[in-house]
Amino acid sequence: MNFPSPDWAAVRAQFPILTQVQDNGEPLLYFDSAASSQKPQVVIEALTRFYEHDNANVHRGFYELSARATEHYEAARGRVAHFIGAEDSEIVFTRGTTEAINLVAFAWCRKNLRPGDVILLTELEHHSNLVPWQLAAERHGATLRFVTVLGDDGSLDEAAVPGLLTEEVKLFAFPHISNSLGTITPAEDWCALARNRGIITLVDGAQSVGHIPVNVKELGCDFLAFSGHKICGPTGIGALYGTAQALADMPPFHGGGEMIESVQYERSTYREAPARFEAGTPPIAGAIGLAAACDYLAALGMEAIAAHDEILTARLVDTLNRIDGVRAIGPQGKRGALSSFIMDGVHPHDLVTFASGRGLALRGGHHCTQPLMRKLKLPGTARASLYFYNTEEEIDRLGEILTDTRRYFA
Repeated sequence: MNFPSPDWAAVRAQFPILTQVQDNGEPLLYFDSAASSQKPQVVIEALTRFYEHDNANVHRGFYELSARATEHYEAARGRVAHFIGAEDSEIVFTRGTTEAINLVAFAWCRKNLRPGDVILLTELEHHSNLVPWQLAAERHGATLRFVTVLGDDGSLDEAAVPGLLTEEVKLFAFPHISNSLGTITPAEDWCALARNRGIITLVDGAQSVGHIPVNVKELGCDFLAFSGHKICGPTGIGALYGTAQALADMPPFHGGGEMIESVQYERSTYREAPARFEAGTPPIAGAIGLAAACDYLAALGMEAIAAHDEILTARLVDTLNRIDGVRAIGPQGKRGALSSFIMDGVHPHDLVTFASGRGLALRGGHHCTQPLMRKLKLPGTARASLYFYNTEEEIDRLGEILTDTRRYFA
């Protein structure tokens, strides 16, 4: 299916940081958007406008400035909810994907997890979707079970999933798109399968929400976590989507501030979600910036972004595979907008350091997936991750720099 395509050169010009020349005189070639995306001018201006005109605390003041800040903050919740097909009351603002997952791992598990229960994960997990469940399992006497990775193409043993979703499994958490290999999981199918068995699902949407159309009602998940800084928004802000039932089934995560209904010296009662999970002063400016980012992406069109990502990613993988001694790691077919790769005889840290001297920003290491790297018997990988502001010419330049890297270390 064809979608109207924006003028991507004009879109790129809306990102001020991409025009810079670095200290070594080289133009910036930014290929680390899976770690953190760059910000368009409209998001920068939304943050500036709030601080210049509307800065006050929310929900607490009876003066105009506070009322205005509260209005903008709650309107931001609605705009973020609309972006992923949710209701306003189903969005909890967090510091990002990590805190959102920790919120569920603490609060939902506190009420619902018992000794002998099982949490199902995959072997692809980012540490943020692994360590919180390890901690929860330790607290409650539960165990972890994993969907196996079959090889360095990032494929999962999908046929085993029905057999893994036994009655002991209470929650199934998995990435929508792998941050290190780019594997795209069959999220909608897995959520349906789990739902039919009464199992709660959490989808790690850190690498998907800004790259492909995501509608939580179509996914059928109970929870979805994502970060603002990976989808053109500010750092320090993200969101947890939870169904009304899932959020109602959790006690508070943090205490204090506006999450209370009534406080006495001996005990307190708490507000309904989402307020129950937003203790203290919330990330007001961050929420407003996140909403601006969601509006920006929606205006470009998520279908168009996904289609452009696919074109760029195919060129990236082809470029990597054409370089002698370099091998792209991950799915051979459709994948997320990134590729890990290895270069024979060159450690990823050495590779990305050398490339940095040519202006190329890559990530090198285990990408917060140490168990996966051990499983694949790799010390780590270099990773090039894309977004719609990258160009085919930049990918060609990446190929030239990696070819020079190979010659240097040879």
